[in-house]
Amino acid sequence: MAAIPVYRWRLAPDGYATFRQLRTRGLRPGGQDVAAVLERPRKRRGPLVAYLYRIDLAKPVRPMTAAKRAALAKANAARRICPACRRDAGYRIPSSLGMCVPCFDTPTSST
Repeated sequence: MAAIPVYRWRLAPDGYATFRQLRTRGLRPGGQDVAAVLERPRKRRGPLVAYLYRIDLAKPVRPMTAAKRAALAKANAARRICPACRRDAGYRIPSSLGMCVPCFDTPTSST
C-alpha cells in the first residue's frame, strides 16, 4: 500500500481539491479514497489537516429528489420550533439555548 502524499498549506499541485472545493464545482468524491493530505502548521497545537481528492476521478453531484427535498424541509422546520412555547421562532433554535431567545430571556418564577 502506497503512502499518501502530504503537502504544506497552499502548495498542493493542480488536480487536487478538498470536499468543499469539489462541491463548489458541482462534484463529489464518488467513492474514491483520499489522494493526498494538506497540512497547515499551527503554533501551539498540531497542524490543521485537509483531505484532498483527485478532480479527474470526481463524479457529478446527484440531483436532489422530491422525497429528499421534502425530508430536508421537514427537518429544518422541526429545528425552528421552540420546545418551550411550541411556536415557530423564524430561525434555527440554537442548541446552546435549547429554546427561542424570548423564552430564554423570560425570567422564571422561583417561588
